[in-house]
Amino acid sequence: MGFSTDAIHAGQEPDPSTGAVVVPIYQTSTYAQEELGKHKGYEYSRTGNPTRTALERNMAVLEGGHSGLAFASGMAAIHAVLTMLKSGDHIVCTDGAYGGVPRLLDAVLKNFGLDCSYVDTSSADRVREALRPNTRMVFVETPTNPLMAVADLAAVAAITRQRKIQLVVDNTFLSPYFQRPLELGADIVVHSTTKYLNGHSDGVGGVAVLAREEDAARLQFIQNAAGAVMGPMDAWLVLRGIKTLAVRMRQHSANAMAVAGYLSQHPKVSKVYYPGLAAHPQHALAKKQMSGFGGMMSFETGSFENARAVLNRVRLCLLGESLGGVETLISHPATMTHAYFQEEDRQRIGITQGLVRLSVGIEDVEDLIGDLKQALEAI
Repeated sequence: MGFSTDAIHAGQEPDPSTGAVVVPIYQTSTYAQEELGKHKGYEYSRTGNPTRTALERNMAVLEGGHSGLAFASGMAAIHAVLTMLKSGDHIVCTDGAYGGVPRLLDAVLKNFGLDCSYVDTSSADRVREALRPNTRMVFVETPTNPLMAVADLAAVAAITRQRKIQLVVDNTFLSPYFQRPLELGADIVVHSTTKYLNGHSDGVGGVAVLAREEDAARLQFIQNAAGAVMGPMDAWLVLRGIKTLAVRMRQHSANAMAVAGYLSQHPKVSKVYYPGLAAHPQHALAKKQMSGFGGMMSFETGSFENARAVLNRVRLCLLGESLGGVETLISHPATMTHAYFQEEDRQRIGITQGLVRLSVGIEDVEDLIGDLKQALEAI
């Protein structure tokens, strides 16, 4: 089936008891058993819930994986995947990934014996150079948040496969509509469903999709043991959002291309980070690896004062955390998403005080450009 057909139907057959075409919200903690040791597939909603199961099956199909597992947040999904490792293992992680990832690795999991090296994963050679005998996982965010660097997933997968190292890819920025990491050799894909999959800024969640049955069984055990599962209401909201994912992503991408083109010509913007622009250093790779460029970008205003002037003057663009909703969101990575980083680390990566991140929504693009135009006049 085509992507849109699967998005609407996969894992979402009409309810057998009523014929409802929308998966019900099974707002229950437990299930009546027919007799001792005999039930209808569900015992307790931490272990399994029919609404959550529908989402997990749907995501497995959309990402082309064996199984999907839904979690309470994107970070809960990432945490569960990382705890598939053991004390003494080494991880190679994208340098400049979303700030919550190094915060989890350095301030939490390091205490349990996991070691991590951060590298520019847009270079497969640097990934190879960072590997150690005890490296067990490479965690790649592509495009990166917020500088939109693109990793060559097929090249990185060739390296990890040879060394029997798991390759985990955060696909939040593009969704399975624009990028399919498992098809390029990844072992596990993670998403914050809060973002494009939900698409309406009204639910928090995460999902992991696994290529192999044995990995899925291990992660399902961890999910049940730790219990950071997605609730049925949030699962239902994500299922609803996914039904329109294809049409939304096309509009996000079209709007973002227009906005990026406008900003790249603006005299008060020194640089635009967007893979759809020919000037992007990995533009050719992005065209090869992705079927669209998505709705995320960042642009450089030159100073904190300039960034603040723009952020305080926008009217249609909403200043706030998160991304991927139908509305346009604007943020300041240095003090918001990447506040955990030390200033010297932000400067080294390129997350300056003048950098502004934009999650382009699906409003009329002329209105978005108009809002940015009047906001940039404040510089």
